Amino acid sequence: MHENRVPLYDQTDNPTGCCPRFNPEEWDAQHLHFKDKLFVKAKTRSIMHIPVNMGKVFGDTFKAIEGAEATDPSQFIVLSADNSPWAGEHLFAVTKDVPGQEMIRVSGDFKTKVFEGPYKNARQWRDTLVESVDGDQEPRTFFFYTTCPKCAKYYDKNYVVGFVEDTKADVQDVRRAVAN
Repeated sequence: MHENRVPLYDQTDNPTGCCPRFNPEEWDAQHLHFKDKLFVKAKTRSIMHIPVNMGKVFGDTFKAIEGAEATDPSQFIVLSADNSPWAGEHLFAVTKDVPGQEMIRVSGDFKTKVFEGPYKNARQWRDTLVESVDGDQEPRTFFFYTTCPKCAKYYDKNYVVGFVEDTKADVQDVRRAVAN
């Protein structure tokens, strides 16, 4: 485990020209350590947890990130949190500040689990993630939606990576792993 690193999401295996093919084995059951990992934060509007302006928000955000040359294709990830029936929050990993965008830094130890299925299962997936960690407080959870609906149909798979903060992670194990 290296600080602020995520598994490779191979951008070159991309027969659709939109979302690359996803390799779930690289992402499942990982322990990731973030320390002040830099993200652009964007918000979408929803109606009963269904995003209504995601295409525009994502398009505008990607355009700003690319314009600032703040991308690292080997570390591509967008973490999404469905915090209410009316809004979603999306964190786009970047390499530097992006002018005109809200910036946020994330620190913590996260476990991953890959799910496959329709987006309507997200609530069950979240429950599975929360149950997988010990703790006295509700852990932060995020999802990395690896493909858009059109590409999921093309690949005949809809992989989603769940991230759950492990607040009880063994600090010594994390330090040892980061040092390697």
